[in-house]
Amino acid sequence: MTLFLSLRRVGAMCLRHLYILKGSWPRILEMAYWPAINMVVWGFTSQFFATNSTWVAQAGGVLIGAVILWDVMFRGNLGVALSFLEEMWSRNLGHLSVSPLRPAELVASMLCMSLVRTVIGVLPAAFLAIPLYHFSIFELGLPLLAFWASLMVSGWAIGLGVSALVLRFGLGAESLAWVLIFAIAPLAGIYYPISTLPVWLQPLAWALPPAHVFEGMRSLMLGHGFRADLLVSALALNALYLAAGVAVFLWVWHGARIRGALLNVGE
Repeated sequence: MTLFLSLRRVGAMCLRHLYILKGSWPRILEMAYWPAINMVVWGFTSQFFATNSTWVAQAGGVLIGAVILWDVMFRGNLGVALSFLEEMWSRNLGHLSVSPLRPAELVASMLCMSLVRTVIGVLPAAFLAIPLYHFSIFELGLPLLAFWASLMVSGWAIGLGVSALVLRFGLGAESLAWVLIFAIAPLAGIYYPISTLPVWLQPLAWALPPAHVFEGMRSLMLGHGFRADLLVSALALNALYLAAGVAVFLWVWHGARIRGALLNVGE
């Protein structure tokens, strides 16, 4: 596989999906709807806990911040998977496989569209939290960019794995785009410290990048300072998982192309 990508072809794939979004306002509304609903529900929950829990009272927005950052990862995963599923639903994979588009360029365009979808989905919820709960996640400053980037990459790795599974087993596996990421949610420590998990589960949790991110977020919001060691661990693990996700997707794509299966996907 060549190491060089054609930005023109990557841009063309991104433009295709942007036109799909532009022509369907319900798609855009759906991206912002669920993050906003989650933020509102957990915002009221956080306000209740703030008067009944000394831990949450130390940082009233700790649960709201966790919800917003979790949606970054969820939308990152869904953005990759939906960009790929759009091609399957439209039965366009066969055309792409015989076009000059390289598989790596397809992956790059899926990641770019994931970023666009995540921004559209998460930013309205983040801004809505300011007037509703007087909490701004932007007060985290530069660490917020690091948390966002790390969770986006985690979502990309899962999304590529899901896309590979759907390509291998067909549209019957498309529900994995929504449900697979929740399998790691209990181990990610989104709303509670990793130390609250059973001892035998903690090593597994620390093997996941989100656990390091959410621990770092809580440390910052509770006044314990920024944990650079947690961020470095998250970035190293993300590099490993993203490389594995790209490799698996390209391997499945190559196998399907050799078998000619891409011409029949969606039939």
